[in-house]
Amino acid sequence: MASHDANSSHLVDEKETFATPLNENNSNSEGQQSDPILPWFNSESLSSTNFGDEPQTVRRSDRVRNFPPKYNDYILPSNKRYGIEKHDVYMDLPSGYYDLSETKVCKLVKSLYGLKQAPRQWNEKLTSMLNENGFVQSINDYSLFVKNDNGVILVLLVYVDDIVVAGNNIEEISKFKKFLASKFHIKDLGSLKYFLGIEVLENKHGLCLSQRKYCLELLRKYGLLVCKPAATPMQQNVSLSHEESENDKRLINITAYQKLVGKLIYLSITRPDISYVVHCLSQHMHAPLKSHFSAGLRVLRYLKQSPGLGVQVCHGNKLSLFAYSDADWAKCLLTRKSVSESEYRCLASSTCEVLWIVNLLKDLGVEGMLLVLLYCDSTSAIQTATNPVFLEKTKHFEIDVHLIRKKVASCAISTVKIDSAKNIADVFTKGLSITKHKQFCLQLNLVNMFEV
Repeated sequence: MASHDANSSHLVDEKETFATPLNENNSNSEGQQSDPILPWFNSESLSSTNFGDEPQTVRRSDRVRNFPPKYNDYILPSNKRYGIEKHDVYMDLPSGYYDLSETKVCKLVKSLYGLKQAPRQWNEKLTSMLNENGFVQSINDYSLFVKNDNGVILVLLVYVDDIVVAGNNIEEISKFKKFLASKFHIKDLGSLKYFLGIEVLENKHGLCLSQRKYCLELLRKYGLLVCKPAATPMQQNVSLSHEESENDKRLINITAYQKLVGKLIYLSITRPDISYVVHCLSQHMHAPLKSHFSAGLRVLRYLKQSPGLGVQVCHGNKLSLFAYSDADWAKCLLTRKSVSESEYRCLASSTCEVLWIVNLLKDLGVEGMLLVLLYCDSTSAIQTATNPVFLEKTKHFEIDVHLIRKKVASCAISTVKIDSAKNIADVFTKGLSITKHKQFCLQLNLVNMFEV
């Protein structure tokens, strides 16, 4: 270990931490592990240091729902000392390594926890190793790595140092885990059962993805474990106002509201039935009212009704892709445009999402996709998308909005008229009645993880 003058620039403190990784039962089978880390610091503490790129590649929240369900394993590599430190950063010597009269520090050769650039450097190391082993990083999702060797497919989903491995050959998965163990110190957690708060339950139909444990912890935190459940996440025909009134004052504890909404956003990964109300609540993060916090607590009371609800991913040999598009023009009092334009822009947004999913499926080896059906309940929006002669109505639209026209003309997407009462996208645009809400939840493949 090289010693340097203690007056060197970019000197940071050292402290010791005990890492206690937990599983789905809040237990730890390996005991505590002591590791030196660097305390987190803000950018002002090392303002003269050029850290370069700091962001770490993580998966999108909905990626778990699109992940292949066959032969899933969960691996937890240790990334503490594998990233190469490219900058001159010095650390106080750990306790017991120096005399009180000495003024020496050590220069970091590899990254430790606490450095802002450490996650990025770990990701570069992991990506380089995977590329050497034949994996290709998806350009549609940088957290996704795919290896296709004569029909034998391995897929990795990476979230910092949490890796999910899936494939169609269990022997190749075992071989890859041995290869990974030869490069890094890893912890093999076996078949995928619990991943970043998401429980994975295998049943006869496929896989059920649920956040039951996370949901129960949320209810316990807010003292609602024994509350009276609400039938829907949001009352019908109710809009959350931006304006403060005499009976609805600004919330004093804004942080508490932001924490609640943040937890609900993460919960919506496997609970799309609360997506609309969470979307509405997240629009008031800077200046919430008391009614907004009450609406958030109502969502928790709705979750109390069935905390084990989750998305069912079914097995099958046939793959068909269809989407639903809808816009609630009447509820948008601040920036609403014409009904046709709102629906048309929604079609364009849905097209972008569909194309992204198609490209992602191609990365996973799914070829020969059939025509994608895009359902919409607006006749005028469909006519605008399929007939490019409506110049007076559309000349003020941005060019990128007309992507839907190109895809319809190339037969990649077909727009289909659907009755408003049957449009599943309604659950993402407005508060519904109890009957309709339950109906659309079934169509979204939301099931109780203990009843399938």
